[in-house]
Amino acid sequence: MIFNLDMIEKVYGGMRSKVDQARKVVGRPLTLTEKILYAHLETIPSTPMTRGKDYADFFPDRVAMQDATAQMALLQFMSAGIPTVAVPSTVHCDHLIQAELGAVKDLDKANSENKEVYDFLASVSEKYGIGFWKPGAGIIHQVVLENYAFPGGMMIGTDSHTPNAGGLGMIAIGVGGADAVDVMAGMTWELKWPKVIGIKLTGKLNGWASAKDVILKVAGILTVKGGTGAIVEYFGEGTKSISATGKGTICNMGAEIGATTSLFPYDAKLADYLKSTSRAEVAKLADQVADLLQADPEVSSNPSAYYDQVIEINLSELEPHINGPFTPDLAWPLSKFGAAVKENGYPDELKVGLIGSCTNSSYEDMERSASVARQAVTKNLKAKAEFVITPGSEQIRATIERDGQMEAFSKVGGVVLANACGPCIGQWKRHGQKDGEKNSIITSYNRNFTGRNDGNNATHAFVASPEIVTAFSIAGSLSFNPVTDKLKNEKGELVTLDPPSGDELPKRGFDPGENGFIAPAKDGSGVKISVSPSSDRLQILTPFTPWDGKDYTELHLLMKAKGKCTTDHISPAGPWLKFRGHLDNISNNLFIGAVNSFGHEPGKGKNQVSGEVKSFSANARDYKASGTGWIAIGDENYGEGSSREHAAMEPRWLGGKAILVKSFARIHETNLKKQGMLALTFKNPADYDKIQEGDRISVKGLTSFTPGKPLTLELKHADGSVESFEVNHTYNDQQIEWFKAGSALNLIAAKSNQ
Repeated sequence: MIFNLDMIEKVYGGMRSKVDQARKVVGRPLTLTEKILYAHLETIPSTPMTRGKDYADFFPDRVAMQDATAQMALLQFMSAGIPTVAVPSTVHCDHLIQAELGAVKDLDKANSENKEVYDFLASVSEKYGIGFWKPGAGIIHQVVLENYAFPGGMMIGTDSHTPNAGGLGMIAIGVGGADAVDVMAGMTWELKWPKVIGIKLTGKLNGWASAKDVILKVAGILTVKGGTGAIVEYFGEGTKSISATGKGTICNMGAEIGATTSLFPYDAKLADYLKSTSRAEVAKLADQVADLLQADPEVSSNPSAYYDQVIEINLSELEPHINGPFTPDLAWPLSKFGAAVKENGYPDELKVGLIGSCTNSSYEDMERSASVARQAVTKNLKAKAEFVITPGSEQIRATIERDGQMEAFSKVGGVVLANACGPCIGQWKRHGQKDGEKNSIITSYNRNFTGRNDGNNATHAFVASPEIVTAFSIAGSLSFNPVTDKLKNEKGELVTLDPPSGDELPKRGFDPGENGFIAPAKDGSGVKISVSPSSDRLQILTPFTPWDGKDYTELHLLMKAKGKCTTDHISPAGPWLKFRGHLDNISNNLFIGAVNSFGHEPGKGKNQVSGEVKSFSANARDYKASGTGWIAIGDENYGEGSSREHAAMEPRWLGGKAILVKSFARIHETNLKKQGMLALTFKNPADYDKIQEGDRISVKGLTSFTPGKPLTLELKHADGSVESFEVNHTYNDQQIEWFKAGSALNLIAAKSNQ
């Protein structure tokens, strides 16, 4: 089944005219990124868009939401008073399934425990014209790649790894739920025109190296914030040798370098994948505009003239990489990793190896990993570490069961989980490991922040390709190098593992398995949606209060974060996922993982009124009850990680007025703006050190709040002394209107009621 073919035809039908116009306006050849961006503007402007400066209003082709973020997005959409979605949209139930006992039991438990939420999402989808993918159907990004992504399109998704669809040549961007509401309501979606980083690939992967190693190396080069404000565009002859799903892996993990998104040009590999997933007609349409689905020839021949930064990687020389622990940009080549384990005191014994997830669960990933597992069985080896497999979709699960990869994993000791996110996002009920006990795990996932997978801050989590994870699981050791080292088998013999191999796509085609898709009602006006007032999982939203027209004076200082403060620190997932549809309940986790620069244990700070040391959420509630707002201070790249807008809504709900940091991660800054929070940055980062624990803080200049004009922060210290300094912001005129209205949603609701 081809979804929304008429929409794809419309996109391609109008693309050439817009690209030709854009090329004339810009006055030079265009990158692929620019072609797709200009093609999704309503009209081509008379002057070129300036990278990193100008804001643009786009019309994305579709919206995708996963069940954890969809709850808040759809609660907001319901508040807007719109009868049906304006663009094709889908909901995917993948985040709320906890991994513990195996696929069947875990899915049964999830359907029981989350029935209220699933019923809510299904009914809202039916009412408002949204496609609904049931629990067990698969992980959002894999399902999107298999069914919806198309070259040259643009989509937004309420998950930071939405860029996975870039593997099919699509500009796919992770956003907060409020952004999704804009697009579903038929409005434009705003984005600062991005810079473009070009990554030239030459040569061809060989041996143990895989597509995952491309992005692991790139993460080491660019770091977790090196891609901020930029789209990463891959080009060069090397791109043609990487499968569509391999390209998806690279784009997926581009979120870990802060990139707006990543994408590849259209080629034969993408066409093959479209045909294999029953979308030959889409491939035929793409073939007709193939020149528009890649950069102009002049760009490839002189990349430094068109990209803001150029990186070159020779795939023929690329070594497998292992990244971590605790951050996805600490990159180790395989040949140096064993020494790094010893030198840094990382636990060498591997406790668990996990493959799959939205990043690496394609047929090719499972095939190559299974080839390693089959070797192990043939050579009388079994996995010494616990070995866990997460299929990315029901289609992948059914196909690898039919083709024997599942059996190969089982014979080596593997356990197959449900087609869901599971351990990747902290939905893992891990047994046999004490909290606080130092240990090592390795995954083929994308993110390895402290405590993310199992909630244990002492777990050293590393990221690698599925093939390397499989080999390490068999060896049970992080210092094992499958390229050079031998293993002792059950007979006491020394054996080696050969490099992995396997088909990119199934020779017999994909087996779709059990159908997990439910189409919405043709007319949803009669569908009733009910939310119990006593529910602890769902809560109807009430609008945030508009700005009162005055400066913020003597705000309480809630927190001054020290070091990394990701969305996992601000509003973690794991057991808190069940409250994603209940803003008040989930707000109890506010800043629960943040490290306060004034001491105290993580998640706690001194209450400025009582002097007690309490949780940040409890202090925020006290300040809110007293009618005094508060401000939180952060470090570099604040809000790195997930797209979860709860990390912005919780501060707003609990009385927060402003977040002041050295720098923001893109999605989180936008989320704060959408919810009516002030998102500010230090003009002089050294001013961070001036803020003291007992400060009362004022934000002045709001009565003349305008784009490009700094505001003034005034500190009233506990000893009565006062000092002030300027702080910056990136608000444009429209975003200032969000602030004044109390939130972007308030503006949408007002317009829909006119």
